[in-house]
Amino acid sequence: MSAAARMERPAPGEFSPYYAGYIEGIASAPDIRALLERQMDEIREAFEAFGEARGGHRYAPGKWSVKEVAGHMGDAERVFAYRALRAARGDATPLPGFEEDAWVAAANFDRRPLREIVDDLAAVRAATLRLVAGLDDEAAARQGIANDSPFTVRALVWVIAGHAAHHLRILRERYA
Repeated sequence: MSAAARMERPAPGEFSPYYAGYIEGIASAPDIRALLERQMDEIREAFEAFGEARGGHRYAPGKWSVKEVAGHMGDAERVFAYRALRAARGDATPLPGFEEDAWVAAANFDRRPLREIVDDLAAVRAATLRLVAGLDDEAAARQGIANDSPFTVRALVWVIAGHAAHHLRILRERYA
Protein backbone atom coordinates (compact mmCIF):
# COMPACT_ATOMS: atom_id res chain seq x y z
CA MET A 1 0.00 0.00 0.00
CA SER A 2 1.33 3.44 -0.89
CA ALA A 3 1.92 6.20 1.62
CA ALA A 4 -0.85 8.33 0.12
CA ALA A 5 -1.30 11.78 1.57
CA ARG A 6 -4.11 12.51 4.00
CA MET A 7 -5.27 15.45 1.89
CA GLU A 8 -7.11 17.39 4.58
CA ARG A 9 -8.97 20.56 3.59
CA PRO A 10 -6.36 23.21 2.73
CA ALA A 11 -5.99 26.37 4.77
CA PRO A 12 -6.78 29.74 3.09
CA GLY A 13 -3.09 30.60 2.56
CA GLU A 14 -2.60 27.49 0.43
CA PHE A 15 -4.51 28.77 -2.61
CA SER A 16 -5.58 31.92 -4.38
CA PRO A 17 -8.72 33.53 -2.92
CA TYR A 18 -10.19 33.08 -6.42
CA TYR A 19 -10.55 29.34 -5.67
CA ALA A 20 -12.05 29.72 -2.17
CA GLY A 21 -15.58 29.18 -3.45
CA TYR A 22 -14.61 25.88 -5.06
CA ILE A 23 -13.05 24.58 -1.87
CA GLU A 24 -15.81 25.92 0.37
CA GLY A 25 -18.40 24.41 -1.97
CA ILE A 26 -17.34 20.91 -0.99
CA ALA A 27 -19.01 19.58 2.12
CA SER A 28 -16.67 18.10 4.67
CA ALA A 29 -14.90 15.34 2.80
CA PRO A 30 -13.01 12.91 5.00
CA ASP A 31 -11.36 11.44 1.89
CA ILE A 32 -10.98 13.77 -1.07
CA ARG A 33 -9.73 10.89 -3.23
CA ALA A 34 -12.95 8.95 -2.65
CA LEU A 35 -14.92 12.08 -3.48
CA LEU A 36 -13.02 12.45 -6.76
CA GLU A 37 -13.84 8.83 -7.64
CA ARG A 38 -17.55 9.16 -6.81
CA GLN A 39 -17.78 12.47 -8.62
CA MET A 40 -17.06 10.90 -12.00
CA ASP A 41 -20.27 8.87 -11.76
CA GLU A 42 -22.17 12.06 -10.96
CA ILE A 43 -20.51 13.82 -13.90
CA ARG A 44 -21.46 11.05 -16.33
CA GLU A 45 -25.06 11.00 -15.08
CA ALA A 46 -25.38 14.77 -15.36
CA PHE A 47 -24.20 14.91 -18.96
CA GLU A 48 -26.05 11.76 -20.03
CA ALA A 49 -29.26 13.40 -18.84
CA PHE A 50 -28.82 16.03 -21.55
CA GLY A 51 -27.98 13.61 -24.32
CA GLU A 52 -26.58 14.51 -27.69
CA ALA A 53 -29.78 16.29 -28.73
CA ARG A 54 -29.32 18.89 -25.97
CA GLY A 55 -25.52 19.00 -26.04
CA GLY A 56 -25.60 22.37 -27.78
CA HIS A 57 -28.07 23.88 -25.28
CA ARG A 58 -27.11 27.20 -23.70
CA TYR A 59 -29.12 28.61 -20.82
CA ALA A 60 -28.63 32.14 -22.15
CA PRO A 61 -27.06 33.85 -25.16
CA GLY A 62 -23.29 34.04 -24.87
CA LYS A 63 -23.10 31.25 -22.26
CA TRP A 64 -21.30 27.98 -22.87
CA SER A 65 -23.18 25.05 -24.29
CA VAL A 66 -23.50 21.80 -22.35
CA LYS A 67 -20.72 20.35 -24.53
CA GLU A 68 -18.53 23.37 -23.83
CA VAL A 69 -19.05 22.98 -20.08
CA ALA A 70 -17.92 19.34 -20.31
CA GLY A 71 -14.93 20.29 -22.42
CA HIS A 72 -13.98 23.12 -20.10
CA MET A 73 -14.15 20.78 -17.11
CA GLY A 74 -11.67 18.45 -18.79
CA ASP A 75 -9.33 21.25 -19.87
CA ALA A 76 -9.35 22.87 -16.43
CA GLU A 77 -8.71 19.57 -14.67
CA ARG A 78 -5.75 18.93 -16.98
CA VAL A 79 -4.32 22.33 -16.10
CA PHE A 80 -4.88 21.92 -12.34
CA ALA A 81 -3.39 18.40 -12.37
CA TYR A 82 -0.39 19.57 -14.38
CA ARG A 83 0.22 22.35 -11.87
CA ALA A 84 -0.06 19.81 -9.05
CA LEU A 85 2.36 17.45 -10.81
CA ARG A 86 4.95 20.16 -11.33
CA ALA A 87 4.83 21.27 -7.71
CA ALA A 88 4.67 17.71 -6.34
CA ARG A 89 7.90 16.94 -8.19
CA GLY A 90 9.61 19.95 -6.64
CA ASP A 91 9.48 22.20 -9.71
CA ALA A 92 9.12 25.77 -8.42
CA THR A 93 8.89 27.39 -11.86
CA PRO A 94 6.03 29.92 -11.82
CA LEU A 95 3.27 28.73 -14.13
CA PRO A 96 0.98 30.91 -16.26
CA GLY A 97 -2.76 31.24 -15.94
CA PHE A 98 -5.11 30.29 -18.75
CA GLU A 99 -8.01 32.13 -20.32
CA GLU A 100 -10.90 29.70 -20.09
CA ASP A 101 -13.19 31.52 -22.55
CA ALA A 102 -10.48 31.62 -25.21
CA TRP A 103 -9.71 27.93 -24.67
CA VAL A 104 -13.38 26.97 -25.01
CA ALA A 105 -13.73 29.03 -28.18
CA ALA A 106 -10.62 27.45 -29.72
CA ALA A 107 -11.62 23.88 -28.83
CA ASN A 108 -14.78 23.71 -30.99
CA PHE A 109 -16.44 21.35 -28.52
CA ASP A 110 -19.83 21.83 -30.20
CA ARG A 111 -18.49 19.97 -33.24
CA ARG A 112 -17.78 16.83 -31.19
CA PRO A 113 -20.22 14.26 -29.79
CA LEU A 114 -21.05 14.90 -26.13
CA ARG A 115 -20.25 11.30 -25.19
CA GLU A 116 -16.75 11.68 -26.64
CA ILE A 117 -16.14 14.86 -24.61
CA VAL A 118 -17.37 13.19 -21.42
CA ASP A 119 -15.23 10.10 -22.13
CA ASP A 120 -12.26 12.45 -22.46
CA LEU A 121 -13.13 14.04 -19.13
CA ALA A 122 -13.31 10.57 -17.57
CA ALA A 123 -9.85 9.75 -18.92
CA VAL A 124 -8.51 12.98 -17.44
CA ARG A 125 -10.13 12.15 -14.09
CA ALA A 126 -8.61 8.65 -14.16
CA ALA A 127 -5.17 10.18 -14.69
CA THR A 128 -5.82 12.68 -11.90
CA LEU A 129 -6.76 9.85 -9.55
CA ARG A 130 -3.53 7.99 -10.37
CA LEU A 131 -1.52 11.15 -9.71
CA VAL A 132 -3.27 11.77 -6.38
CA ALA A 133 -2.85 8.13 -5.31
CA GLY A 134 0.91 8.49 -5.65
CA LEU A 135 1.24 11.59 -3.48
CA ASP A 136 2.59 11.34 0.04
CA ASP A 137 2.24 14.03 2.72
CA GLU A 138 5.49 15.70 1.72
CA ALA A 139 4.51 15.99 -1.95
CA ALA A 140 0.97 17.16 -1.07
CA ALA A 141 2.42 19.99 1.03
CA ARG A 142 4.81 21.24 -1.66
CA GLN A 143 4.14 24.69 -3.00
CA GLY A 144 4.08 26.21 -6.43
CA ILE A 145 2.99 29.42 -8.11
CA ALA A 146 0.40 29.67 -10.87
CA ASN A 147 -1.07 32.83 -12.31
CA ASP A 148 1.05 34.81 -9.81
CA SER A 149 -0.58 33.08 -6.81
CA PRO A 150 0.92 30.49 -4.47
CA PHE A 151 -0.72 27.09 -4.02
CA THR A 152 -0.05 23.73 -2.42
CA VAL A 153 -0.52 20.46 -4.22
CA ARG A 154 -3.17 19.48 -1.67
CA ALA A 155 -5.10 22.66 -2.41
CA LEU A 156 -5.14 21.90 -6.13
CA VAL A 157 -6.60 18.46 -5.47
CA TRP A 158 -9.44 20.15 -3.59
CA VAL A 159 -9.79 22.76 -6.35
CA ILE A 160 -10.20 19.96 -8.90
CA ALA A 161 -13.08 18.45 -6.90
CA GLY A 162 -14.59 21.86 -6.13
CA HIS A 163 -14.40 23.04 -9.73
CA ALA A 164 -16.27 19.95 -10.93
CA ALA A 165 -18.87 20.36 -8.17
CA HIS A 166 -19.30 24.03 -9.16
CA HIS A 167 -20.06 23.16 -12.78
CA LEU A 168 -22.37 20.31 -11.79
CA ARG A 169 -24.38 22.77 -9.69
CA ILE A 170 -24.59 25.19 -12.63
CA LEU A 171 -25.76 22.38 -14.91
CA ARG A 172 -28.55 21.46 -12.46
CA GLU A 173 -29.58 25.03 -11.67
CA ARG A 174 -29.32 26.79 -15.02
CA TYR A 175 -29.23 24.22 -17.83
CA ALA A 176 -31.81 21.64 -16.72
